[in-house]
Amino acid sequence: MKRLLLTMVTIAAVAGTAAGCGIAGGKDIGRDAALQAALDDAGVQESETTRLKVSEDRDDGRKVYEIQFDAGSTEYDYEIQASDGAVLSAERDTIDTTDASVSNSTDSNGQGNQDGTGNQNGNQNGNQNNSTNAGSNVAVSQEEAIKIALDRVSGATEQDIRIEFDQDDGKCKYEGEIIYNNIEYEFEIDANSGTILEWSEERH
Repeated sequence: MKRLLLTMVTIAAVAGTAAGCGIAGGKDIGRDAALQAALDDAGVQESETTRLKVSEDRDDGRKVYEIQFDAGSTEYDYEIQASDGAVLSAERDTIDTTDASVSNSTDSNGQGNQDGTGNQNGNQNGNQNNSTNAGSNVAVSQEEAIKIALDRVSGATEQDIRIEFDQDDGKCKYEGEIIYNNIEYEFEIDANSGTILEWSEERH
């Protein structure tokens, strides 16, 4: 009986230790704190951001937060460690608003291609940029395509959308995405009829 009791006590002690390790290893600062860590590193306020997206993931067995947002003419992409808020990775890309591919952002080697005026106006006006040159022979303008897409997402504005004109096998269309209230919408719109060809939503 004593041997059985001793065994039970030992098992309970081991289980308690394991549980304690689990609690310590599972510490999570939460989404808000992870977002704040990214914002602090970027040097911007949440009110200055658009297209904000926070999602959870695992990297090498540890929980991380993947945080993406735009501020001014820059797109930020962060990976924050959930246990302590450490910045594991940080990427900054200049938003390209100088050609038809409005949704494409330059990499770190292409930041010098943007002038000061274009960068200042990029966040507000980039989505209505000169893609009309690429889509001048279609019935639906980019501005009309933006309105069609935004009408599907109540509350979203032009700052929340990226869109570009594309031709696939002779078919003209607009492709883009909207990020609003931590939901990512991806779409394709026929550039001649205005019909939404594809629409998907992903919540984070």
